Amino acid sequence: MKTIKGPAIFLAQFAGDEPPFDSLGAIARWAAGHGYEGVQIPSWDARLFDLAKAAESKDYCDEVKGTLAEAGVELTELSTHLQGQLVAVHPAYDEAFEGFAAPEVRGNPKARQEWAVDQLMKAARASANLGLGAHVTFSGALAWPYVYPWPQRPAGLIETAFDELARRWRPILDAFDEAGVDLCYEIHPGEDLFDGATFEMFLERVGNHPRCNILYDPSHFVLQQLDYLGFIDVYHQRIRMFHVKDAEFNPSPRQGVYSGYQPWIDRAGRFRSLGDGQIDFGGIFSKLTQYGFEGWAVLEWECCIKHPEQGAAEGADFIRSHIIRVTEKAFDDFAGSGTDQAANRRMLGIG
Repeated sequence: MKTIKGPAIFLAQFAGDEPPFDSLGAIARWAAGHGYEGVQIPSWDARLFDLAKAAESKDYCDEVKGTLAEAGVELTELSTHLQGQLVAVHPAYDEAFEGFAAPEVRGNPKARQEWAVDQLMKAARASANLGLGAHVTFSGALAWPYVYPWPQRPAGLIETAFDELARRWRPILDAFDEAGVDLCYEIHPGEDLFDGATFEMFLERVGNHPRCNILYDPSHFVLQQLDYLGFIDVYHQRIRMFHVKDAEFNPSPRQGVYSGYQPWIDRAGRFRSLGDGQIDFGGIFSKLTQYGFEGWAVLEWECCIKHPEQGAAEGADFIRSHIIRVTEKAFDDFAGSGTDQAANRRMLGIG
């Protein structure tokens, strides 16, 4: 067993144009002031990080690590959620996802996809230059518009979508393997990898690639009504990253999982600040510790009620209180009677 590292915080939801959220040094000091020991950096946010420079310059990467060390925090991982989304985009979402891409490739799906793949390739090199062991992204989606089987899906539609998704990601996974970094897909609605079954479909198609792994975020499983504790039992060998995010699901006579197109505040399934939702984090931390998870516990704050500053201020202590210092001895060692092979044989009646 390992003691989980943390607490850490994902900076994507906090970065902004006003101090202390507008530069890496300032936001790192802010995070450390709230008790966080690590930060996860969104690689697309130029206010905090230059992905292209990190992919080419170890000196720049040393500067980044030095800036964080001065603030009293470590870099946990980089994120390419927005770029990964663009590796595979169904035409229905072309316009909705345009804002994720660099201005020069907008309006050109082929150029946008090539840009996204290049971003992931840069992320592999940058992660290696920073000495990181894992990276988080989204898978993108070709099949998501057909998630509900009405109208009836034509035979082979989903299989073709996953074949193509795997074809696009295999070279990226190979690049991460060459860099010595695990690529962790956040299992998330809106992506083709949104539950265990879809992850398995993809994993099979990429040949059980050793770098194809999972970022575990239980909040997305609560909203789907999936067994988020059992998920750890089934997939713990592939779970290499962990977002600590709370959620609740309150079905009513008016709405269930799909939540009737309502705004977040009125949905049956809602993300909440840590401790305000329904997730059994005691069970999660126990299972991850039991299975030897050795990564970071990273707060991802999303809540439709509580202010982000309050959520961040409360989050570090919440995570710290759930991290289990693993034991080095059995609780009943006090009653041990030593080892005596001859006595063991006598007790078993085998002389």
